[in-house]
Amino acid sequence: MTRRTISALLILAFGVGTVLAQEPVGTDTQYRNSAAFAGVRIKELVRLADAKENALVGYGLVTGLAGTGDSSRSAATTQSIRNMLLRFGVNVPAGTVRTRNTAGVMITATLPPYAQPGDKLDANITSLGDARSLLGGTLLLTHLVGPNNEVYALAQGPISVGGFSFDLNGNLVQKNHPTAGTLAGGATVERSPRSPLLYANGTIQYVLHDPDIATAKRIADSINDTLGGRYAHALDAARIWIKRPGRSRSQIMSDLTAIEETRVIPDTPARVVINERTGTVVAGGNVRISPITITHGDLNVTISTEFIVSQPSFVFRTGPGVRSVVVPDTTIDVEEEELIGVNLPNSSTVAELVTALNQVKATSRDVITILQNIRTAGALHADLIVQ
Repeated sequence: MTRRTISALLILAFGVGTVLAQEPVGTDTQYRNSAAFAGVRIKELVRLADAKENALVGYGLVTGLAGTGDSSRSAATTQSIRNMLLRFGVNVPAGTVRTRNTAGVMITATLPPYAQPGDKLDANITSLGDARSLLGGTLLLTHLVGPNNEVYALAQGPISVGGFSFDLNGNLVQKNHPTAGTLAGGATVERSPRSPLLYANGTIQYVLHDPDIATAKRIADSINDTLGGRYAHALDAARIWIKRPGRSRSQIMSDLTAIEETRVIPDTPARVVINERTGTVVAGGNVRISPITITHGDLNVTISTEFIVSQPSFVFRTGPGVRSVVVPDTTIDVEEEELIGVNLPNSSTVAELVTALNQVKATSRDVITILQNIRTAGALHADLIVQ
């Protein structure tokens, strides 16, 4: 049996004039203090300008592998083993080093801002040579350096591998990637990164995670309301500059605590995110749709084929052209559903659109197609992101 489904979607958009998003009317202060909006803490929207994460990297050796390490063709691993043994006073001739229980690896980690000596970090470990698996291995003491080539952490300990690989007589069983693993809490911070709180001129600078001019202005106004003066200024869409002279360090920390707990309504851009693989549609609350009419209908064509056997009328009659024949019997059924139209008023939201589409029994795939066509028609006032 063969089934073909042909879906017909007709989308018409009409309307005159500009559609504005429905936002509260009034000043920014009234907007921030509106009881209808809970707001977001400033600490969720910004970070201190120099409070950034730092990437660390290092090269080391993993030992204790059950014959799944690098082969003798890995010259870097062979040389690393000899250099390591020399530090312990063991001189091994070049041609006698066996590397099958050892693997050369790269170690990466992220050093958070304001990390202090003694703090523990998680590290990721990946094979550099031709090792088959790092399962059961232990990383030897390795220096982790930053972009300035200075040592910021030391890593050592047993590796946790989330996969395995076994092969015998040409048969291979593998799960995930056995040549990559993690070292949970196996790196220790030795040096703190340089993350100054104040600049030389006594100012503090915040950086927005998602730069936006309106959000930066609202944050600066909220900070001024909290501190009781005009101390904060929005330099651009991403930076907020604060200067309050004559404050001690403890007073500055109190000011920062009060600032980060202040709530602000961010002005986020209108976006609709669509995942075509799962049929998921996520839209922000400020997405608006112009007046539009959607007509949706389905035309289902079902083609059924059954094979029957045709035999001669007289079974006793024989000959070169007399035989049983298998012939197809095909039936075509056409079912057309009634077209149902939906009208959306001015400044409708995506939630109202989805509710209206449920009335025409549209599937999630149909909703995605309709949203894409509405965007093409110019009636969807938002960025459409398809993943």
